[in-house]
Amino acid sequence: MIPRATYRLQFHKEFTFADAEAIVPYLDQLGISHIYASPITTAAPGSTHGYDVVDPTRINPELGGEEGFRSLVNALRARDMGMIIDIVPNHMGVAGDTNPWWNDILRHGRASRYADVFDIDWSRPIVLPVLGTSLAQAIEDGVLKVEHQDERWWLTAYGNKRFPLRDQDQQAPEKEPIKALLSRQHYRLALWRTANDELNWRRFFAINELAGVRIEDPQVFERTHSLYFRLHDEGLIDGVRIDHVDGLTDPLGYCRQLRDRLGDKAWIVIEKILGPGEQLSKEWAVNGTSGYDFMEDVSALIHDPTGAEPLGQLWHAISDRPVGLEAEELLARQQLLAWQFTGQLEACTDAFHAIASDGITRAMLRRALERLLWVFPVYRTYGPDAPVSDAAVRDTVRRRVEPHVPPGEKEVVHLVLDWLAGAGSGDIGLRAEAARRFQQLSAPIAAKALEDTAFYRHGRLLSRNDVGFDAGLFALAPAAFHARMQARATHWPHAMLTTATHDHKRGEDSRARLAVLSAIPDRWREVVSRWEEIAASHSLDVDGGDRYMLFQALLGAWPDRLTEEFSDRIADWQTKALREAKLRSSWEAPDEAYEARCNDLARALIANPAYRSAIDGFLAEIASAANRNSLIQVALRCTLPGVPDLYQGREFADLSLVDPDNRRPVDYAARAAALDVPAPKMRLLIDLLGLRRQHRALFEHGSYEPAEIHTPESARLLAFERRYERKALRVAVALGGEFDRATIHFASGARHDAVEVLGASPVWFDVTPG
Repeated sequence: MIPRATYRLQFHKEFTFADAEAIVPYLDQLGISHIYASPITTAAPGSTHGYDVVDPTRINPELGGEEGFRSLVNALRARDMGMIIDIVPNHMGVAGDTNPWWNDILRHGRASRYADVFDIDWSRPIVLPVLGTSLAQAIEDGVLKVEHQDERWWLTAYGNKRFPLRDQDQQAPEKEPIKALLSRQHYRLALWRTANDELNWRRFFAINELAGVRIEDPQVFERTHSLYFRLHDEGLIDGVRIDHVDGLTDPLGYCRQLRDRLGDKAWIVIEKILGPGEQLSKEWAVNGTSGYDFMEDVSALIHDPTGAEPLGQLWHAISDRPVGLEAEELLARQQLLAWQFTGQLEACTDAFHAIASDGITRAMLRRALERLLWVFPVYRTYGPDAPVSDAAVRDTVRRRVEPHVPPGEKEVVHLVLDWLAGAGSGDIGLRAEAARRFQQLSAPIAAKALEDTAFYRHGRLLSRNDVGFDAGLFALAPAAFHARMQARATHWPHAMLTTATHDHKRGEDSRARLAVLSAIPDRWREVVSRWEEIAASHSLDVDGGDRYMLFQALLGAWPDRLTEEFSDRIADWQTKALREAKLRSSWEAPDEAYEARCNDLARALIANPAYRSAIDGFLAEIASAANRNSLIQVALRCTLPGVPDLYQGREFADLSLVDPDNRRPVDYAARAAALDVPAPKMRLLIDLLGLRRQHRALFEHGSYEPAEIHTPESARLLAFERRYERKALRVAVALGGEFDRATIHFASGARHDAVEVLGASPVWFDVTPG
């Protein structure tokens, strides 16, 4: 069953299955066909997102358990609606003592029945980087104790962390010296800073609380997916969204295996970040991605390409940082490999050294791997069974890596690329292990360097810095957008379409507002000059780039009505942005004094009457264009080939910041009340979702055919037609400029005058007999 339209809900103990059941009638009225749920399996206590799964075999009792889930699904089925769930195959939460599987491993070591679940190097004790000092200092300070709790003896640290002792150490361990007792355990407590260098188990990105799962093992696959299969077989779920698919050893094999188990009718989408030019292959056996690529396409479309150069120069003048993002990304990759992923890089190097012939030293291989990871254009490749696009990736890498290769070592780089393709000599198993380690390192390096570092360092225009966005692309011309949508209609007509997610850096309407600046760079320069004057007295030792990013964040998120909460939200965003950028502060070593100066600047601007007047005036000036962009995003998400997803609450204006701000509670009573007299965004959404309900086959199977537009050069219009059987959907949107005398010729022969069709509206659509 292909969903007609999904609605993403973030479940946690403050928003349960019962809360979702209460809004099912509202979602039905809105035109939604399926709830798209965040992970429902048992997560760490108090989890606000559900990705830190501690028991994949049970539905989270904090959400209402299986009984609550069944009740919610029954309410959906009564209205001919369905359920899609987000699943997490790549990792599990291991913080604290709440994961019984991880606890069993700490207790029994390699003999644990869960030993094969996690990706652990068993050649030495499991490193647990949980201490604030060295182990010796912790023992001396007396922060480690032996305590009897829950009918067992545990090792405790700082009074709130506990670790199970071996069964053999359950007899009077409190009488032994801590040091002697520790020496016999299957784990080793260590200073938290050692994780980057010494961790001997795969984690999710750089998060020590999330341990990688060996889902490639058939028994692990069955054990961790038994709940999903049962829910599907009982008709309680209609499909799944797979979280972080590129973290798996064999993503393609996993997806094919999941398709075999769930069957052809299940709707399966994957969280997959596509690099520039990267194409998803049909070999994945899924219905498409979860929509970051679509969010990128639509965002780029509403940006004006003429703003790229002047905004880049303005950013450089203010920040003294590079005009383009490429240099920032390269530097971020180099830095992260130098310290945050050292342990994984060394293990990867060892794996390749094990298959190298004489004359290829370990140091040569390390240099080759480093440089390949500096320039890798996509998250990863997929090995011998991968789509042909892997070959294109390797060709791109060969070109991009050449300037960085030490003299005489080019052949080592080529040898590694051959191994990644499955070629070369040596033990097949060892080659596969080497490739796995590279692929499971290249993905987090790409994500952390670009999305979690460079995007916080580069401020040309923040609306072009978001998850899945092309770092080198500022805007997308209508012709290029048409080509991408034609490919989508041909290859992925049932993929997810989204413009807001639980992971976005800023809300869809915040991006739409900031995108206006791309069309008025000179006017924006004047505005910034005025804001700099207002900010001058509050900007002592605040970096110019940080101040300029603050200006954009304030503009994008500025609400209709200011509250005290807004200052706190901006301060929280700013602190996170500074730490992610890793320039003046970081998570590992926060510069709280500098963060406070930046926060003080933000609060001073928000409280300053002159600044309030200035930003209100500019917002009024760009309001029409910002609203146009917002409506265009809604229209395209609901009419293009694919399944539109509505992130919770975004039927109202979405001016959110990065998480956790974008996961704040939603006032559903206000939204239900607004159904009677909806604002323009909600009105357009209701109308289009109503059309999808009325003409389901047209939207699910319709073609995509670009319209031919005859227009003055200053106009930016996009129009297309979708046809199926005897019906046709025609859509036109005004991207900007003047379009007097413009005419739109649809593929079926229909002709419309753009001014008459669009008038004062940026969006026009019509369903007619074909």
